[in-house]
Amino acid sequence: MSLFKRLLKGKTKENISKKKERSKYFPEEKLPVDERFTYNFNKNGGKFLYCEDWDEVAEAFDNILIENDWYEKEVFCIDDELSKKFDGYNLNFGRKERAAFFLSRCESLVADNGSILLCSNQIKEKKLQELPYNFVIFATTSQLVENISEGLRIIKNRSKNHIPSNITTIQDFECDKEKDFMSYGSSTKNLYLLLLEDL
Repeated sequence: MSLFKRLLKGKTKENISKKKERSKYFPEEKLPVDERFTYNFNKNGGKFLYCEDWDEVAEAFDNILIENDWYEKEVFCIDDELSKKFDGYNLNFGRKERAAFFLSRCESLVADNGSILLCSNQIKEKKLQELPYNFVIFATTSQLVENISEGLRIIKNRSKNHIPSNITTIQDFECDKEKDFMSYGSSTKNLYLLLLEDL
């Protein structure tokens, strides 16, 4: 009788472990949007700085300036409201293409590929190659989207009268990375993302 119980127990344990294993035909479990974006953004070579409040944003921005020796340098910034928020760091805000870095907001943060969605609201009619090599993007957690289609839908809904032009994504943030055919024609940027929690 004990031999019979041992044989049954062994089969029961095997059945339980098989149920715990996922079939290779099951779809993969998706990570939450914020975790997926963070993973893909870091994989692309971006530098991610999460901030809970405005004081942390100011501190992170100050650390970026110190790390890159950008004090008293030219900053390419189209957004007047953003330049007022980051005033007080002894920077010269303007629209010179040879500036030390580009400071901007974005339309969306795309989780599927870790890219930043921009349009003419942020870069006017400039091509990415015409902007400085270094980018500092300010965004909020409410701007996280699953994919580019969702980001484009938000742009369309937000600006029903006049849809912005020059819609593009920045996805390549490392120079030494081998480029694949999907990144052909894109411009590599050194990108810092200041992400403020607003949810």
